[in-house]
Amino acid sequence: MNSVLDLIGRKKELFSGDIESKAKELSQIVSESRFLVLGGAGSIGQAVTKEIFKRNPKKLHVVDISENNMVELVRDIRSSFGYIDGDFQTFALDIGSLEYDAFIKADGKFDYVLNLSALKHVRSEKDPFTLMRMIDVNVFNTDKTIQQSIDAGVKKYFCVSTDKAANPVNMMGASKRIMEMFLMRKSENIAISTARFANVAFSDGSLLHGFNQRIQKHQPIVAPNDIKRYFVTPQESGELCLMSCIFGENRDIFFPKLSEALHLISFANIAIKYLEKLGYEPHLCSSEEEARELAKTLPQQGKWPCLFTESDTTGEKDFEEFFTDQETLDMSRFENLGIIKNDPLYEQELLTLFENSIATMKKNKAWSKEQIVDLFFTMIPDFGHKETGKYLDSKM
Repeated sequence: MNSVLDLIGRKKELFSGDIESKAKELSQIVSESRFLVLGGAGSIGQAVTKEIFKRNPKKLHVVDISENNMVELVRDIRSSFGYIDGDFQTFALDIGSLEYDAFIKADGKFDYVLNLSALKHVRSEKDPFTLMRMIDVNVFNTDKTIQQSIDAGVKKYFCVSTDKAANPVNMMGASKRIMEMFLMRKSENIAISTARFANVAFSDGSLLHGFNQRIQKHQPIVAPNDIKRYFVTPQESGELCLMSCIFGENRDIFFPKLSEALHLISFANIAIKYLEKLGYEPHLCSSEEEARELAKTLPQQGKWPCLFTESDTTGEKDFEEFFTDQETLDMSRFENLGIIKNDPLYEQELLTLFENSIATMKKNKAWSKEQIVDLFFTMIPDFGHKETGKYLDSKM
């Protein structure tokens, strides 16, 4: 944890005070409860699963579509924590599948369901087909698993949102904002809480995780120099989700409070710190071609080729925010956790329109990105989406 904290410009863990003040109550509730973690083999899902496991739950079942990541999760847990008396099992299943529905029918007795499954990348909005899958994963699978939880008598449902849902500018953030609308509808039948948080440092598929891959493959480090983000560690992401799940009231959205401990830092600055920690001096390049060529020789000289450029891709937000001016906040309940309080406000006609429109597109097996973007604008009239025609897949 400390090495990651150094790279993201911090000295202390964000939520240690809140976790410590609730430690006894948190451990007691977890030890007496049954948990289902969906998307549990992703970076955040693994962090949440470990936070639950180490508090000895009565039952902990983990579902994820990635068989390989699930294997690593089990190896990691066994190597770090060992075993528990409770029922711990993993299932390599697609949440949208018939097999998952059969699993729930056979094994649906849980007190808490935590859904960490998501398509999280801005790059996933580049084509209409991946974009439709994003809608399925982020919106409809969430709605389906909440209904299954209601039918099974689950006490509490948690799902992860994103800071990008606040005044969204990309389709990923907008899909999570639409998901929150569906949550409000279901919250009339089951207690639901969620969380918005910053980038999870070195999570799978993230730019920082990519730094590791580039070093291992002796390839240049590439990062935007004009984009600043807030970062939390994987463990902090797990703590935030568990705190929201256990202590969040119905419709609460938890988020990390901004403070001296949590501040904006650029990807380029992290790249420089990362290389220096490995003993390399960053060497700034002016083009991809130069960076690729120098990657063959510079590392032997204790230097590493870097290309830092301005961002011009679709969906990039200049700044991050966890809440909007229109949302009601509770900033006093926890030391470093803020809470957005919500009433069950939603427009049934809009949700029905969204469901029917997507169903028609799927029935016809034909849709365009423009159709989906237009539908998102109908759902979120002030949606700040701006199409530049450029995507991350066209860059190193």
